[in-house]
Amino acid sequence: MFKNHKVDKMDQNIQEQIKIEGMGAIVQPNGVHFRVWAPNATEVFVTGSFNKWNNQANKLDREDNGYWAGLVENAKNGDEYKYLLKTPSGDLSRNDPYARVLTNSVGNSLVYDHTAFDWGDAGYDMPTWNKLVIYELHTGTFNVKEEGKPGDMYGVIEKLPYLRDLGINAIEIMPPFEFPGGFSWGYNPAHPFAIESEYGGPDGFKALIKAAHEHGIAIILDVVYNHFGPTDMDLWQFDGWNENDKGGIYFYNDWKSETPWGDTRPDYGRNEVRQYIRDNAMMWLEEYRVDGLRMDMIPYIRNVHADEDPGSVLNDGSSLLQWINGEIAEKFPWKLTIAEDLHGLDSITNPVSEWEGLGFGAQWDADFVHPIREALITQDDANRDMETVQNALMRQYSGNPFKRVVYTESHDEVANGKARVAEEIANGDVNNWYSKKRASLGIAMVLTAPGIPMIFQGHELLEDKWFSDTDPIDWKRLKEFNGFAKLHRDLIKLRLNYGNNTEGLSGINTHVIRLDNEKKLIAYHRFQTLEKGNSTMVILNFSNNGYSDYRIGFPSEGVWKIRFNSDWEGYDKDFGDFTSLDTEAFKDECDALPYSANISIAPYSSLILSQDRG
Repeated sequence: MFKNHKVDKMDQNIQEQIKIEGMGAIVQPNGVHFRVWAPNATEVFVTGSFNKWNNQANKLDREDNGYWAGLVENAKNGDEYKYLLKTPSGDLSRNDPYARVLTNSVGNSLVYDHTAFDWGDAGYDMPTWNKLVIYELHTGTFNVKEEGKPGDMYGVIEKLPYLRDLGINAIEIMPPFEFPGGFSWGYNPAHPFAIESEYGGPDGFKALIKAAHEHGIAIILDVVYNHFGPTDMDLWQFDGWNENDKGGIYFYNDWKSETPWGDTRPDYGRNEVRQYIRDNAMMWLEEYRVDGLRMDMIPYIRNVHADEDPGSVLNDGSSLLQWINGEIAEKFPWKLTIAEDLHGLDSITNPVSEWEGLGFGAQWDADFVHPIREALITQDDANRDMETVQNALMRQYSGNPFKRVVYTESHDEVANGKARVAEEIANGDVNNWYSKKRASLGIAMVLTAPGIPMIFQGHELLEDKWFSDTDPIDWKRLKEFNGFAKLHRDLIKLRLNYGNNTEGLSGINTHVIRLDNEKKLIAYHRFQTLEKGNSTMVILNFSNNGYSDYRIGFPSEGVWKIRFNSDWEGYDKDFGDFTSLDTEAFKDECDALPYSANISIAPYSSLILSQDRG
């Protein structure tokens, strides 16, 4: 088992004070209580609009373990402030590491009363994880209202009815933390506790969460703990101390600091830094009521080089993840933590009680996205390997198919020289038969595969090219490709059993009935139980050929109705030149099943069939 660090190494009295009064600027009835960690400072003052930026007016008291704290009676919610640290390296003006709001990434901290937001009385229950359909979006590009400016949380709120009607019941928000400038993917957090000011700050994010819950949509927040910054960071050499000209008290100061984003890895072995990251994770779940966290590239938390090199393992990072996930599982067992690890390890999603288990609820599945993208993008059918498609379909972690998130596009797959699936196929104009057929085939597999399905923003609009933080979603495409969006809606409603006859699509069981590598076809049975209405058949044709009277095994006899046919002309005017009808299964052994039936399926198409409940 990884070494389990605990924060009880700190003075117990300090820990109790931190729990009661908190870190940062905490609004109280008689003023604002400030607390900051600066172990190498000789004196600490808090200065701000409440004392006309007087550097000597409000001195903080030294506590044990390098903490400084004090009450400023005339400070109030909304006041700007900074800490002035007297250090052997000189006087340092620093923003609050725990600041909930900043004027901007190089501006001032603001006192923020998190209790002042009106959450209303509406309750919200997150769907069970096998009933989640996630939509990943980037706040700055999702719904831009003014050219030359990023979108914000209120723009996302405006689109919530659209997402609800699409069938989405969970949104994954790319990192919205205060970063340099107004445009960013978000993976360069300068101030991890603050919501980007141009996105609407903390009240904007809370308003989005409240509105999303009112629409029956969960919020999953993408957090970044494998590095901070690398720029506009007051955390860097925060109190003047450092070794090897590295980051100081919040960072490793030796070879363990190295990351692809600079020497900016937090020191996971230092109790105060562990507490800082733990406090951040719990703040989003408690104060902001988010329904889950997706942690960015955790290989760089559990290993220096993310290459499984035994010589660069970070047991401190692994034990930190265990601590956070263990606490979340105890306090909020229904809230989902998702790991981006991409190494195919059961240990990521094994419970923390097991050997090396990190306790994540699910992990992004590289063993799905890469082979399925390859199968969709490959131009020559003869080169399409259906064995890899089957392996991707049946992959699972920790003995549970819902311990993974399945997708064909995320922000990583559609950027940095890579484009959308449809664009990779088209290499020009995505509005062509091949692009649309195979993109629809891919999303059909995502939404019928065992796992938690995820769609990246704009897929349903047949967005082309690549993701950029300055290239907003083109909502005019919704009118042009309304049929393609309807295809997504219909698939999601089947996934979530709106018609009460496709419960199998969220079932734990999957049986591959036919893998035909010659004809490039796969047929599989999704089910929780074998009752009518629960048992669901999926047939995917990865070939440019259509097939009539194609006989396959079925799990039970009787009429099987087509609930979805991706070749329907209602989804696109170029579709619909192939007839697929309901079929009846008779007692005639096929594919090691006692029943079989004939199906007809169009090129590059998907069928979903089920039986009416008795």
